[in-house]
Amino acid sequence: MPVSAVVTSTRVTSSRQDVTEGSRVRVDVPSRPGTDGSGTIAAVDLLAGASGQRWLDGLATSTPVTLRAADDDSRIAATAMDEPPSTNLVANWWAALSPEARTSLADDAPVVIGNLDGVPYHVRDLANRAVLATGLADPTAPTALAAMLGQVRQSLEQAPDDPRKYLVTLDTRGTGRCAISVGDLDTAGDVSVVVPGIFFSVNGQMVDFTATAGDVYREQATLAPVAAPADGPGVAVLAWMGYRTPGIADFMSLDLAHVGADRLVRTLDGVRSVRNEHEPRLGVVAHSYGSTTAMIALSSGRTRVDSLTMLGSPGSAVASADELGVPRGEVYVGGAHWDPVAGTGFFGTDPGRAAFGAAKLDLAGGSDPADAGDVFRQPFGHNDYLKPGTASLHDVALIALGRGDLVRSGHGSGDDPDDGVVQASPDMYLVRPQDLQPRD
Repeated sequence: MPVSAVVTSTRVTSSRQDVTEGSRVRVDVPSRPGTDGSGTIAAVDLLAGASGQRWLDGLATSTPVTLRAADDDSRIAATAMDEPPSTNLVANWWAALSPEARTSLADDAPVVIGNLDGVPYHVRDLANRAVLATGLADPTAPTALAAMLGQVRQSLEQAPDDPRKYLVTLDTRGTGRCAISVGDLDTAGDVSVVVPGIFFSVNGQMVDFTATAGDVYREQATLAPVAAPADGPGVAVLAWMGYRTPGIADFMSLDLAHVGADRLVRTLDGVRSVRNEHEPRLGVVAHSYGSTTAMIALSSGRTRVDSLTMLGSPGSAVASADELGVPRGEVYVGGAHWDPVAGTGFFGTDPGRAAFGAAKLDLAGGSDPADAGDVFRQPFGHNDYLKPGTASLHDVALIALGRGDLVRSGHGSGDDPDDGVVQASPDMYLVRPQDLQPRD
């Protein structure tokens, strides 16, 4: 990912030069009081050269002055964001720290702690909000950075009755990365990670993407009374713009999908590590290029989820649902009417083919529910899947709540076994009054 990096802390903003994804960045950091001594520089250099447990222990034993200097150093930030210790290592390390050490780390190294998978999400939220506030208050911030942070701030706005939002990733390098949870990832019994496709950026789509996560949350919350039992109350939906998605110049390449897959693995493992003794039901909802990214992650053998729902997928090198770290029968795929991407198999095997082994959602009908005789509107085109009132959003919510049986049992095979077209039956629809009203 090209990164023109500006990492903000609670005390200072650091400007960086453009480099490529995963590269180390040289930073010219303004000196802060107490951070310009040779001892501090040496301590930061030692920390920058460490990794794994040594890196974590170095953070824990650093003075506040060293932590503040380290938080301004691109090498330390890159370790936290690009090459961190395993999420289990981080979770165990954090659990063993004293309350005083945790407070010092969150206060003095918010860039690091706010983006470190394995740290509890409420801690990351507070750290990232501190970074956000400092960046927004900086009159010298570059225009692009100020605009990006403004979008993040707007994404976090909520009405009094809205569920709590958590800022769990804030990477201001280059075009940025961000993840906002609607609902509490630390406690929710059902957790969904929504992975976007091409042309998504923090500065362009984070507000709408977070609103979409809110729509998924509300659909799940409404259906929660019929949810399968889970280890925790409530739901949480993560709007995960945790990788740089392709633009017009590179949408035919899988390079960003592979980078994104590594990041997605860490994100999923982070949820399980933080929730070690009370793991939630964890699902991925992936759209377009995001489904390719998700299949790369889930076929790596490094992570697992309880369900995978792919919408408008261009396919991947994965030839069968059996290759994915997902229980048998819990891989779902949907393609809407007039979606030019779904079914193309552009990147390899089309997961919508019967031979792939995924349950295919009934989304290929017309866009007018009156014509189809359905309660829910069928999605239309490539970007309609998670709109309120659609059959696809309803199916996504049921699957996330462990009720994929209602989706599967409501479908029957089409005439063409290779086509895999399925039809819906009324008993799969758990109808809300508002779903009977016309929608825009």
